[in-house]
Amino acid sequence: MCNKMAAVPENRVLSYSVFKWSSYSSTYLPENILVDKPNDQSSRWSSESNYPPQYLILKMERPAIVQSITFGKYEKTHVCNLKKFKVFGGMSEENMTELLSSGLKNDYNKETFTLKHKIDEQMFPCRFVKIVPLMSWGPSFNFSIWYIELHGIDEPDVVQPCLNWYSKYREQEAIRLCLKHFRQHNYTEAFESLQKKTRIALEHPMLTDLHDKLVLKGDFDACEELIDKAVRDGLFNHYISQQEYKPRWSQIIPKSSKGEGDDSRPGMRGGHQMVIDVQTETVYLFGGWDGTQDLADFWAYSVQENQWVCISRDTEKESGPSARSCHKMCIDSQRRQIYTLGRYLDSSVRNSKSLKSDFYRYDIDANTWTLLSEDTSADGGPKLVSTTRYSNNYPNSQADDLFSNRTHILTHTKMCMDSEKHMIYTFGGRILTCNGSVEDSRTSDPQFSGLYAYHCQAGAWRLLREDSCNAGPEDVQSRIGHCMLFHTRNRCLYVFGGQRSKTYLNDFFSYDVDGDHVEIISDGTKKDSGMVPMTGFTQRATIDPELNEIHVLSGLSKDKEKREENVRNSFWIYDIARNSWSCVYKNDQAVKENPSKTVQEEEPCPRFAHQLVYDEMHKVHYLFGGNPGKSCSPKMRLDDFWSLKLCRPSKEYLLRHCRYLIRKYRFEEKALTEPLSALRYLQNDLSLTVDHSDPDETKEFQLLPSALFKSSSDFIPLGFSDVDQTYAQRTQLFDTLVNFFPDSMTPPKGNLVDLITL
Repeated sequence: MCNKMAAVPENRVLSYSVFKWSSYSSTYLPENILVDKPNDQSSRWSSESNYPPQYLILKMERPAIVQSITFGKYEKTHVCNLKKFKVFGGMSEENMTELLSSGLKNDYNKETFTLKHKIDEQMFPCRFVKIVPLMSWGPSFNFSIWYIELHGIDEPDVVQPCLNWYSKYREQEAIRLCLKHFRQHNYTEAFESLQKKTRIALEHPMLTDLHDKLVLKGDFDACEELIDKAVRDGLFNHYISQQEYKPRWSQIIPKSSKGEGDDSRPGMRGGHQMVIDVQTETVYLFGGWDGTQDLADFWAYSVQENQWVCISRDTEKESGPSARSCHKMCIDSQRRQIYTLGRYLDSSVRNSKSLKSDFYRYDIDANTWTLLSEDTSADGGPKLVSTTRYSNNYPNSQADDLFSNRTHILTHTKMCMDSEKHMIYTFGGRILTCNGSVEDSRTSDPQFSGLYAYHCQAGAWRLLREDSCNAGPEDVQSRIGHCMLFHTRNRCLYVFGGQRSKTYLNDFFSYDVDGDHVEIISDGTKKDSGMVPMTGFTQRATIDPELNEIHVLSGLSKDKEKREENVRNSFWIYDIARNSWSCVYKNDQAVKENPSKTVQEEEPCPRFAHQLVYDEMHKVHYLFGGNPGKSCSPKMRLDDFWSLKLCRPSKEYLLRHCRYLIRKYRFEEKALTEPLSALRYLQNDLSLTVDHSDPDETKEFQLLPSALFKSSSDFIPLGFSDVDQTYAQRTQLFDTLVNFFPDSMTPPKGNLVDLITL
């Protein structure tokens, strides 16, 4: 490896030596491993097996803040490249912390990864770095590491204070582990003496107070009051945010103003558009395709009144947009205005000279449409955009709309509203030209629309980023069938997935609208199977700026030959802060396999070309219509209406649950000495905290009376006194309650005895 120092002193290439390579088999360690030779097959660390444990330990010349690691590769793809690996670091090889868990792309480009190098915003040093291969690109092949660079800070003036802090931090944590151990085992004198000598706090004063009230005094009423205050102060919010969501679908049956069979609600359709005004809890729906024709009707659904109202049967007759599908809409809830752009266009009109990209605004209060632009391209905005053509030879291959058995063109730009700056952002779509035939256009390279901003007050368009064929760090690759969302708090656009020509994209990037900066969150090639939404199109996405989450409901699979089998829906959540995806719901053809009415009432059947909107204020999604993708009825569309709530334990639930735990233990303690009083407590107080909808909790509650018929000897182990047993059980309850508090307030998670090995 090159030992030349970089010009920037803060982050330089660190010098190291190969300290140890562990393997059950022989290891090949060439002399030139410290030099990057991507064209030399022998320039690598390589094991002859892939059985664990395998690891490579690098020892640096002196302690350093290791900020990143770079992996070099062979000049071609190689089956021995690391598909999965972990990196650990520490001051000794016996005591290391995980710094990274990731994987390499199977190509020839260097890859650099940021390593964890801070604890509580304080940098910590390492002397040893351990690389643990977990999986190679060839499943049964051995592991190879071609070249490594470590980047960071090794200047003593910077590292020594961090080393001093780290030593002090470890000493403090060791003392806190001792304090925890002493208190758990009621070694009061040792606990008080150590705390007095060191003046190190085991936990936040609130938890010390909880321990005093619960474990030492048994003041259960005071414990409940303290937990109630903690919940009201939001101390359980972090715990709630870490819990998995559980989806709850509910079919909405709107009120009918004229009785059954009337047209007081939108009919079956796909390729329609919806927006929601979260202030008034009103869903607006416009247009779509009913299997035979494009629609121009405009509807509003009131969540509070549970009723649809038809605003217009034909918006074109009211100076609004013509009948259309696959258009895009966004809403400015502050100014109560709705914007619509784009449309479906049949290829038969493609050569028309009147082919233009129109742009409309609807004023909710005035109930009027305004044509903002007959042709956005002429006004400096995006050109008329579409996907490629799908012929009627492939009736089931349509992307965003429907199985229409027609030759057609689809619009595929995306549009987001920035109410604060009164701006609209559009991105993507294939540019549709008027010259030449459809077939001729297929032989030429497709052109895609870039990223535009529209200033609503000035009525002016501005090109922010042109489409780029490259995938550099600041390049924006346009596409069709993607998702784009605007985060109102960090003021970034998020773009996920889509299709570019014949390539399906699974990348994920953000664009800072104020700083004009692109950040690649994922290049789409490091995905682990099942850990990100499937590659495809017609996925629908929403965003919750408060929770810092992106939600994606998948649509149609990319596999053209098996789309009938691949019309399925799954719901994914991306945690922006943690940079992680999780799947909370899957529906794989449940209705086809079991067409019973019960299944359909529990959750929506698989579909695509549906629409999904999200009320971030009330945390509810709304789903309407779509295409079930059944080849036996290609013109079939859906008109069912659903709400989706993503449920986590609420603050109220946790408060009730904590009260239940406290009262359950209080009853068990009473049952040993005051059985009659305990029975009354069970009936009058404990029963009020039981969740009778939870079968496990209900069963546990029903078994509690058996404690009234047990003696104290049934609970106390041999050699324990009543006091010891009471203290131990109260401590166990205390430890359970502590889990709901933030880590910054709690005692250390580990246990002193776990450090002792045989």
